[in-house]
Amino acid sequence: MNPILEIKDLSYIYSAGTPFEHCALDHISFTVERGEFIGIIGHTGSGKSTLMQQLNGLLKPTSGRVLLDGKDIWSDKKTTREARFRVGLVFQYPEYQLFEETVYKDIAFGPKNMGLDEKEVDRRVREAAGFVGLTQAQLEVSPFDLSGGQKRRVAIAGVIAMEPEVLILDEPTAGLDPVGRAEILGNIQDYRRAKNATIMMVSHSMEDVARLTDRLLVLNGSKLAMDGTPAEVFTRAGELLDMGLNIPLVTQVFLELQKLGLPVENVYTLEQAAAQLKAIRGGERHA
Repeated sequence: MNPILEIKDLSYIYSAGTPFEHCALDHISFTVERGEFIGIIGHTGSGKSTLMQQLNGLLKPTSGRVLLDGKDIWSDKKTTREARFRVGLVFQYPEYQLFEETVYKDIAFGPKNMGLDEKEVDRRVREAAGFVGLTQAQLEVSPFDLSGGQKRRVAIAGVIAMEPEVLILDEPTAGLDPVGRAEILGNIQDYRRAKNATIMMVSHSMEDVARLTDRLLVLNGSKLAMDGTPAEVFTRAGELLDMGLNIPLVTQVFLELQKLGLPVENVYTLEQAAAQLKAIRGGERHA
């Protein structure tokens, strides 16, 4: 089966040909398989947001191509429009983009733009609300009467209601408390499982990407510096730190244990850490 997305030798230059010219993406190539959960990490200014806007046609490459199901999304206007529905993009702090008088109307905005009939729009609104934990009663209230976390859910539901095959999220848990963070990440997982959707998530939380993703893309200085599983990427902890990135706290702890001479391997989740420590204790008992 073909990858759902192929990014081929993609470059993007802001303000090309002016004194303010800036290369945001420099000859980047990778593929995305159906159903994958990909984390995108990199320091501020590394090109993460620019890359996301390329993937659903909000920005057009300066050079290179973005293929959706093997077809260049810029091949014609119809394909570009379709790409914007098939690849859903949730910006950081999306609640600032709410504008309708009720939660229902806000979630319905995207599906209506797709030209769907009223019955299908209604089905999608109610299903999307369910994915993000909004009640049927909340659909009738103004989004501006909701809490910050609930507004975030409305905004995410508005993109989910278009049933994108690829859902891209820019820091979806930014500014939320630990309970709110866990709930939003759970909502994203629920959508992925129900629709076999592909998820791409930009995050500064190394703990979240280590725990949730199948694969990590690391951007550095407008280039794709690493592309691998969390295990492969976090094994290169020194390089990540040199790029100004964090690594999971548990990884930092285990690197220090290695320096102290303890027989531990690199880990990147608490579950892995617990298993290693348990094995060491078991070995000591049998020694």
